[in-house]
Amino acid sequence: MLKTIRIALAALFFTGITWLFLDVTETAQYLLGWMACIQFLPAVLALSIGIVALLVLLTLLFGRIYCSTICPLGVFQDIFAWLGTRRGKKRYHFSKARNRLRYGALAAFVLLGVLGVHSLALLLAPYSAYGRIAQNLFSPVYRAGNNLLALLAERAGSYAFSASDISIRSLPTFGIALAFFALIAFLAFRHGRIWCNTLCPVGTVLGFLSRFAWFRPVLDREKCVRCRLCEERCKAGCIDTQTQTVDSSRCVACMNCIGDCPKGAIRLTHEKRESTMKAPAEIEESSSAEAMEQARLSTARRGFLLALPAVLFAALPAGARAEDNRTDGGLAELKPRRQPKRTLPVRPPGALGQKNFTTRCTACQLCVAACPNGVLRPSTSALGLMQPEMGFDRGFCRPECRRCSDICPTGAIQRIGDSEKSSIHIGYAIWDKALCLPATGGDACGNCERHCPNGSISLISFTAPNGKKVQVPAVDKERCIGCGACEYVCPARPVSAIHVTGYEVHRIN
Repeated sequence: MLKTIRIALAALFFTGITWLFLDVTETAQYLLGWMACIQFLPAVLALSIGIVALLVLLTLLFGRIYCSTICPLGVFQDIFAWLGTRRGKKRYHFSKARNRLRYGALAAFVLLGVLGVHSLALLLAPYSAYGRIAQNLFSPVYRAGNNLLALLAERAGSYAFSASDISIRSLPTFGIALAFFALIAFLAFRHGRIWCNTLCPVGTVLGFLSRFAWFRPVLDREKCVRCRLCEERCKAGCIDTQTQTVDSSRCVACMNCIGDCPKGAIRLTHEKRESTMKAPAEIEESSSAEAMEQARLSTARRGFLLALPAVLFAALPAGARAEDNRTDGGLAELKPRRQPKRTLPVRPPGALGQKNFTTRCTACQLCVAACPNGVLRPSTSALGLMQPEMGFDRGFCRPECRRCSDICPTGAIQRIGDSEKSSIHIGYAIWDKALCLPATGGDACGNCERHCPNGSISLISFTAPNGKKVQVPAVDKERCIGCGACEYVCPARPVSAIHVTGYEVHRIN
């Protein structure tokens, strides 16, 4: 029964979170957005004390139930671990805890976060790693199926489905997502939960807390016949049938051992250890093993307590799409657009500024998946790699759209209202005379002025090199909010003659 409940909950959370990244409508956002908010690391970064306390309490009661039910990367590993067992071979065996690697990875994660090298630290974040896999690998496949249904429905005279754009928004991020998909799937297929118990920082933190769990699997020495069935079914490799012990710090509470033991020798109990009669040899062997275990726990406990303040400090906030062959009115093929060189990246309204965004964003790319205008895409810069930034070659930030701020689970993009959206200045437009068609060739344009939503661009007289009098844009920096409408509609290729650069700190009128 426990195993069945765990599988049902895991399927619910895994399906819901995956749908958040795939859904082309706002349905999943409103129904299931809370599933992203209860992930451990996003809750810490969002300073959601209640959610963090609930997850800690859940771990202290039942062990690492979070890892086996709520964490999407954990369930993702379980799927491939299950596929690995289909070969009919004995799959797993007890392995000693790699505590140096576990706590070393946690220390590296914390150190990289403190030093501001977030792009490397976020590679180990479990929720974000799965988000990148879903957004970059699963989403194009899902959208292709959706577009096929939209085409078939349209031919049948129905508009129940709407087509959506399919593109790779960042080749580096796509490559990282593909590499992690292959690596984690392979490790899970061959070795079960080895990723969770060696490199995952959240698994290490919760593993330490689960040592003190009230309910945890315990072997009954009187009933156990050392058949090793539980050990062979344990994908965490934490059951040692020789000493009849369970390493609760690595146990992910999958309940496989409890459901599969033919003698009922392993059960979930609140007792730290079953008290049974032992032979003198067993007592001596057990005492030695317990002494070693206590020494190991003491070392691990000291290491964790030393790292915990740094974890909390790091968590606190400090202040290539695939081009389509479009044509210009059917007369000439448009050259592919390139992103201009911006002084600072443009962050979405609600991000408050560069520092708040980069320290809180986990690069899960849920906002990228939710953006209906294709404005958000993963950054390719070294320090902000994979964290979303704004680009305006496919659209601009519309005044009525707040989906990124509504969906962000960490507070990197804070929730804003309709009235706030148009009053937040995220950047300003810069005009480049050398690229502007009227200024260089004497052609009439004025697209940027006509499409500016708040009148921050006006046209002034200018004499082109051929002597022709033309109108060119002049930008009022104080009024410009950085929405990118001017950059989007500019016909200059391959780089727009007017582009937006971001502010270090956003300002509000």
